Amino acid sequence: MRNLPKISLGIVAVSRDCFPIELSRKRREKVVEECRKKGLEIARIETIIENEKDAMNALAEIRAKGVNALVIYLGNFGPEGPTTILARNFGGPVMIAAAAEETGKDLIGGRGDAYCGLLNTSYNVGLRKLRPYIPDYPVGIHSEIAEMVAGFVPAARIILGLAGLKIFSFGPRPQDFVACNAPIKPLYDIGVEIMENSELDLYDIFIKAKGDPSIPAVAADMAGELGAGNRFPDLLEKLAQYEVALTKFMEANLGASRFAVFANKCWPAYESYFGFVPCYVNSRMAGRGIPVSCEVDIYGALSEYIATCATELPATLLDINNTVPYDMVEEGKRAAGSYAANDLFMGFHCGNTSSKCLMGGQLKHQLIMHRLLEPGKEPDITRGTLEGRIRPGEVTIFRLQSTADAVLRSYVAEGEVLDIDPRSFGGIGVFAVREMGRFYRHVLIEKRFPHHTAVAFRRSGKALFAAMRMLGVEDISFNRPSGILYKTENPFA
Repeated sequence: MRNLPKISLGIVAVSRDCFPIELSRKRREKVVEECRKKGLEIARIETIIENEKDAMNALAEIRAKGVNALVIYLGNFGPEGPTTILARNFGGPVMIAAAAEETGKDLIGGRGDAYCGLLNTSYNVGLRKLRPYIPDYPVGIHSEIAEMVAGFVPAARIILGLAGLKIFSFGPRPQDFVACNAPIKPLYDIGVEIMENSELDLYDIFIKAKGDPSIPAVAADMAGELGAGNRFPDLLEKLAQYEVALTKFMEANLGASRFAVFANKCWPAYESYFGFVPCYVNSRMAGRGIPVSCEVDIYGALSEYIATCATELPATLLDINNTVPYDMVEEGKRAAGSYAANDLFMGFHCGNTSSKCLMGGQLKHQLIMHRLLEPGKEPDITRGTLEGRIRPGEVTIFRLQSTADAVLRSYVAEGEVLDIDPRSFGGIGVFAVREMGRFYRHVLIEKRFPHHTAVAFRRSGKALFAAMRMLGVEDISFNRPSGILYKTENPFA
């Protein structure tokens, strides 16, 4: 995954000057030791902050050690002003947590009162309009603080990823798929750059890549990846040319950004000019941590990238597509377990999911596009999907989306892909999410989310929810348990 930020953790302790500074120092050392036991490399900032001058000295040390994600640790009550000045001036993702008392045998000289001090810090966080990562229960002994640091890492990776991200888009959305067409102004609000291009620009870079010396190696890599699923060997050179074109365009146009994703037009005119569907190439790019969303879904590409940052695994973008027939639910009841029929749905797209996430992926033609563009003919320009069953296992569905009036909304729901054959085409799987029927009605429909969802191949709701809070997204929905009503849910239904 070359397209993700590398987290470099640091920990700085703070100490109110009327408390023993040694208490913060000793407690910090124990946290560092526990972090390293967990495989978390964390730089110790030697300066302990008692005043604003200390905060500036600590900041210089933080910069010198290359820290890009900072843990601020209240080893005792702590000075809330210098603490939050450091958080503000650091500028990157910050976690704030406090030390619990360690033993009833030392509650006079060894009592730190950090439980109390964190309340004052929270007030100053509000004064300075900061959005740090504050764990659900942010007070603990050293081993518990280390657990909190582990939870901070994926959220920090998301924040840093978005701070360095550029979205390349090519073309307008198809006329009948305007649902994902949302204002781009909120992208700038969260620090994401965007470079919009036309379909003609996409075709131009593809044509100019013809004959590139790297194409044969890419085509050979495709053949190796597909193995027995390589049903169209003659198509690989064109697909490789397209992959080379996208990769070189990205490298040439990153500019001040460090990471990139694509949101590309993929139908209906695309096939007639390029001579294939781009789905398989999109799947390979996603496998390298560079999602390419379908149908110029800018917020879909953004959501895929966030999911990739959360998990360090390839993500995909699927339609929340169709219900699972009752006879299939009955036949698959062993796999479905305690899930109800309306907890299930099929997640589908033409063939953009990484081969790492599929069972028996094969290079095929896109059936829906074939009906539209080559009716009654042998598939030619509609070839290029990667189709197969999505592997059973845990997943999280997620989307960050702008409304038509430029307000960011998000949702997160954890679930799993079941070991049930979907008996259909495309990259497809039977998904199970608790209370999906109610979530579908009172979140996805009620809040007008589009049909595309990003899929993270791990339960990652904690990190995704935390990152949305850190970004300032106020409306974050999730699948509510039975008995807890949504705002719009009819209590008499």
